[in-house]
Amino acid sequence: MDMASPKLADCFHPSILLKPSLTSLFITPCLLHRTHSPTPSHRLLTRASLQHPSSSQSPLNRRNFVSQTAAISLSLAPLVGLTQQAKAEEPLSEWERVYLPIDPGVVLLDIAFVPDDSNHGFLLGTRQTILETKDGGNTWVPRSIPSAEDEDFNYRFNSISFKGKEGWIVGKPAILLYTSDAGESWERIPLSAQLPGDMVYIKATGEKSAEMVTDQGAIYVTSNRGYNWRAAVQETVSATLNRTVSSGISGASYYTGTFSTVNRSPDGRYVAVSSRGNFYLTWEPGQPFWQPHNRAIARRIQNMGWRADGGLWLLVRGGGLYLSKGTGVTEDFEEVPVQSRGFGILDVGYRSEEEAWAAGGSGILLRTTNGGKTWSRDKAADNIAANLYSVKFINDKKGFVLGNDGVLLRYLG
Repeated sequence: MDMASPKLADCFHPSILLKPSLTSLFITPCLLHRTHSPTPSHRLLTRASLQHPSSSQSPLNRRNFVSQTAAISLSLAPLVGLTQQAKAEEPLSEWERVYLPIDPGVVLLDIAFVPDDSNHGFLLGTRQTILETKDGGNTWVPRSIPSAEDEDFNYRFNSISFKGKEGWIVGKPAILLYTSDAGESWERIPLSAQLPGDMVYIKATGEKSAEMVTDQGAIYVTSNRGYNWRAAVQETVSATLNRTVSSGISGASYYTGTFSTVNRSPDGRYVAVSSRGNFYLTWEPGQPFWQPHNRAIARRIQNMGWRADGGLWLLVRGGGLYLSKGTGVTEDFEEVPVQSRGFGILDVGYRSEEEAWAAGGSGILLRTTNGGKTWSRDKAADNIAANLYSVKFINDKKGFVLGNDGVLLRYLG
């Protein structure tokens, strides 16, 4: 259809504990040299394991040995527990967890900082969550925006973006917030009820200008603070697929009409994954329609995005990671071995052209320092009982990983 424009702080450091062994339960017998003196001198010798049975002493038979071993094990149990606790709380090598004043069930969705003040940022999530920091992300406090508080809705804030002091927030049900003073105040911009789909992404592009995307593939741009929007594509993805369903796109006839993920490159190109993960679509400025692409992998696609060098990365369900050959849009990918332990990888974020981090289910955290050719797992992150959904690098020194249950990791470098 045609779219009209509408710390762990310093705690104790446990000492090295020696594990009990069989040798520690026995004392090596010493050779006793008898003297021929009529009054021999007696020495106290600890030889419990070698005592001969007598009427006053019970022998160290199998039953006594087992009971003594059990007693020693019980006496060492608290020390072993401390060691296990210390291991469970082992800090992450390059990240630290930031504890947030929110309900445990909140899923964090996006984060952004004011360009003119790198210490001032906002964090979004489900359950109408907006948090604010003024110390670079070390601490966060809930932020109340009266125009976004509606007793009839529980907003899911999906995306935030800043350009200078101007900022934008979009959410579901349909809500658009705008600031011109670096987030000190926010106003709500009215939206047309005819907007196709839910707003899932927004990008501040210039003075009073932004680009907005819905989960049905609508792309709108504004240059007057959001009071008017112009359609950048001529039709929804559903309409495009209805015209091209016979063009050989596998799974297009099963398309349910929405994206599962959408990612934008710095130069304005988009890549999106169909809700079923059976194909993907791309769009770049000037194209009238989204371009559908077959996936060359048997497993369904989990997420896709842009590498720092302009190429694509692709994640499949079950933990596979693929990189496109060359740069730009292509259907030619090659798999890169990763240690995902069978858990799905959900997102990739690039710190530089060579270094990137991938995150996923059950605290999976992976790192590459050679542009994605090889990946190593940060095992300390295995102790985080959460799914890590998003990796965001504000710059090469500031990065965050967002997860469910209010889990936020901050990059230490």
